[in-house]
Order: sequence, then structure tokens, then C-alpha cells
Amino acid sequence: MSISTPEELEGMRAAGAVVRRVIGAMKQHVDVGITTADLDEVGANVMRDCGARSAPSLVYGFPGANCISLNDEAVHGIPSSRRLRNGDIVKLDVTVEKDGFIADAAITVGVGHVSLNSQRLIACAERAFEKAMLVARAGTLVSEIGRVIEQEVLKDGFSVIRDLVGHGIGRTIHEEPAVPNFADPTATQILTEGLVIAVEPIIAVGSGRAVLSRDGWTVRTADGSTVAHYEHTLMITNGAPMLLTAA
Repeated sequence: MSISTPEELEGMRAAGAVVRRVIGAMKQHVDVGITTADLDEVGANVMRDCGARSAPSLVYGFPGANCISLNDEAVHGIPSSRRLRNGDIVKLDVTVEKDGFIADAAITVGVGHVSLNSQRLIACAERAFEKAMLVARAGTLVSEIGRVIEQEVLKDGFSVIRDLVGHGIGRTIHEEPAVPNFADPTATQILTEGLVIAVEPIIAVGSGRAVLSRDGWTVRTADGSTVAHYEHTLMITNGAPMLLTAA
């Protein structure tokens, strides 16, 4: 969507604030031994308390309130009886609908003592996002966001998962434009003031080739390598973007 009124901006800010609260609550409960289903329930309770709903469940019938992906799982992990183990890295991907507005964010959290390489991977995803924020402004080609992200990722020796991209958002989860994490020559749309997008570096230690799991939802790396994911919803302006899901 493209925000054109103060009321629309307030609606997106309200949805973003719920996303922030849900992620914060779930992050506090990440610990060795907790199940991903229990983590999901923590997030679902915060959503209900805020008068919001799970957008993936609402729009796509996803079997959980939040997508929780472990280790080599990139996105759309289904909450289950799996317990977190020392050294795991867990992706908490939260998308909520509140009063007709939808916002989306994700973080990657280490469980207990994680390897140095996993720490580097998590930091790289966050740093690639921050680099993208330097070019995410009105008048820039969408492809420039991906160019900056992949440049940062490759510099650290990691790979972008090219099949997984950011997207427009606001009234439903996935809107135009697609926002690739690499310099896609077909991403020719020009960012305009008020446009709302989700920018989300999803990066892997290995090749970056992704496959769909048998459950029909979870996307994981083909080579079993670890993945990190970092995402925020933002509004494009003539200057620095306005982050709608960040504090």
C-alpha cells in the first residue's frame, strides 16, 4: 500500500507496535527446552491482548500464529512440539493484522551458546538490513536495495537465498513490489513517498539454494546450512525510511 493520510499512517504504526510487542515477548521466552508451540502461544496471547490477529493464519490458513524456523529452516516453520536446543538459532517471523492494517517483522535469536559462525551470520543479516536503509528512499530503484544487501552478505562470505524476497505490505501480506535481496534487473519499480514495504535479508552459510519441506510450508536450505533472517516493515520517504515495526 501507499500511505496517503494520517489515519493510514496511524493504522500502520498501530499494527507495527503489535508486531514489536509480540516479537519482544517471544524473544524473552527463547531458552533451551521450550517448544516452538509454546513460543507461538506466547506470541498469540500478546496478539489477542492487543486486539490483533495472525495475518498468515487469516490470509493463507497457516497452521500457527507465528512462523518459527530453526537452523537450516529459512521461513514458514510450523510451531510444534520441537524443543529448542543449546546452539540452535531460531527465526521469529511475526505478521499481524490489526483494524485492517498488516505489518511484518522478523529476528533471529541464538539459543544458549551458539557458534561464532552463527553469531556472524545473525549479525550479517542485521547489518545488511541497515545498509539497505541507506538507499531505501523515494526515487531509488527497488533493485538497489537488493544490490546493497547482497554486496554486504557476500563480503562476509555468506549467500542470499534468492528465492525469498521482501514485498509490499499494508492491506494484505504480499503486495507489489517484490523486493529481492540481490540486484535483480527485473526489479525496475521506483520507490515512491508513502510506499510501505517489508525489507528482509534471508541469508545462508551455504549455497543459498532453497527447497520446500514435505509439510508444504517450511522452506529450508537444500544443503542443510544455517539461515538467518532479519526484517522490518517501513514507509518510504524522501529521506530516511520510517520503520513501522522497530522501536
